[in-house]
Amino acid sequence: MPETRLPLPRIGAHQLPNRVILAPMAGVTDRPFRQLCRRLGAGLVVGEMVTSDPSLWHTRKSRLRMDHQGEPGPRAVQIAGGDAEMLAEAARLNAAQGAEIIDINMGCPAKKVCNKAAGSALLRDEALVVEILEAVVTAVEVPVTLKIRTGWCADSNNGVRIARLAEAAGIRALAVHGRHRQQRYTGHAEYDTIAEIKAAVGIPVFANGDIDSPEKAAAVLDYTGADAVMVGRGAQGNPWIFREIDHYLRHGERLAPPADEERAAVLRDHLGALHDFYGEHMGVRIARKHVGWYLADDSRLTAKAQRELRATFNGLEGAVAQHRFIDDCVRHACPPAAAPQEHVTSKGTRAA
Repeated sequence: MPETRLPLPRIGAHQLPNRVILAPMAGVTDRPFRQLCRRLGAGLVVGEMVTSDPSLWHTRKSRLRMDHQGEPGPRAVQIAGGDAEMLAEAARLNAAQGAEIIDINMGCPAKKVCNKAAGSALLRDEALVVEILEAVVTAVEVPVTLKIRTGWCADSNNGVRIARLAEAAGIRALAVHGRHRQQRYTGHAEYDTIAEIKAAVGIPVFANGDIDSPEKAAAVLDYTGADAVMVGRGAQGNPWIFREIDHYLRHGERLAPPADEERAAVLRDHLGALHDFYGEHMGVRIARKHVGWYLADDSRLTAKAQRELRATFNGLEGAVAQHRFIDDCVRHACPPAAAPQEHVTSKGTRAA
């Protein structure tokens, strides 16, 4: 059934056009991918995580991550770190450079982040969480959002307490990944905690974790009462998921999958944007993982064909050769099969 809930989520002065958000993912949500996902229906896109230490911003990686040139608003920048004063200064500097939403990362499970008492490691120290949130909110006039997990581990599922602290500190919206840190990305996301958080606070809550189809998005929204879904890995190789989810939520029916010609055109555009943004040498290499995801998501291809095409593409060295690959190979695959219906259980498992 189409949704009837109103209004759409708002982050400060920014009214989102729909309930589908691109999650920030290091090494994935660069400017070319953000622009593509927005064009294909994402109501909000969030940039790659940027360190809160300005002394590291001179590196090529940081400069590229902070590049939002030509992007429509609202421009959302995610910062990460464990020092309240440094995070506040990073928020001020990013806002001065055009960030319209500052997002604080307290959800990243990576060891190199958690070992620095940042990301999801912060969830173990609620006093420090409050110190950081209050410092960043006070430092900038733009709205500040927060991304968390349900807790550090199964025995420390403090997501509800963190959410209440965040709302009290002035956080304007909260994204919750339905796993604790020790799960990383294994097992299934659970949505009970997200539902509890939504019931406990008045700010918008975005449900994140295992959102990989329109049916799953609708089921998670219905189960949790969340204001929007945040899609991460489900968008890798499938940027059409944003318009498909939005259409399903509005109309209660699936869109037809993208035609072969559109798939080829989107891949060509994405490749070209990567080559332009990174330069041909680096862009060709970064394109390999994206095309690998496109091939893995393409149900028109057998697993064997996906492996063979991926191996061929990974051996190509130039931009011209990569574009020729798209023209000669990808768009000649067989039509995709229909997707099964899904619903969400209390543990987040899927059922046909």
